[in-house]
Amino acid sequence: MKKLIIVALLLTAMFSAKAQNIQTHYDMGKDRGYLTTTIEMFKADKWGNTFFFVDYDYNRDKDHGPSFSYFEIARCFSIKNGFSAQVEYNGGMFIQDAWLAGVDYSMHNADYTQTLSLKALYKHIEDNKYENSFQLTAVWGMHFFDRKVSFTGFADFWRERINWHNGETSDFVFIAEPQIWYNVNKHFSVGSEIEIANNFSGNKNKGFKVNPTLALKWNF
Repeated sequence: MKKLIIVALLLTAMFSAKAQNIQTHYDMGKDRGYLTTTIEMFKADKWGNTFFFVDYDYNRDKDHGPSFSYFEIARCFSIKNGFSAQVEYNGGMFIQDAWLAGVDYSMHNADYTQTLSLKALYKHIEDNKYENSFQLTAVWGMHFFDRKVSFTGFADFWRERINWHNGETSDFVFIAEPQIWYNVNKHFSVGSEIEIANNFSGNKNKGFKVNPTLALKWNF
């Protein structure tokens, strides 16, 4: 795990110069009240597209630096008529490594102001009861008023056995993070993200949680 975290940090350093945006979120969820920074990139090419993001949480009472990091990188290889083959890796501090592979179907309007991708993926989570699991994902982007307002985000649903501190267990996880942005200019945006989750281990407790943020974004 530590080696993979180091690899993720190195990839962050390598890719950050080509990142499309950097976000800073103030998390206002219950028992939170800390900052998260996100580095994000999406790049299309003649073979498909590559997407990655890295999250850093700053939730330390006394020490400086990140208290948590999480990394995702996905590659889609175009097939035909909007279909792609996708491979993906997820991992981070206190998070089991996961490898995913499956099919992506993407659609968009003529000027790309509205996009939607639907994914059906096989998911292998390291050291989990369910060696053969699955994940269903939706990713969207909608831009209005000559791109002054953007509504973006994703939703994931997957199978994972989670053992909670109180002895309870859960087998399915759902998380969605819709974002709304007002684009002040082509570089600077202000907005909010709302994490909507059920049985998500990052919330430390079983059940349904809603965690809003206030956010700033710099677009390169």
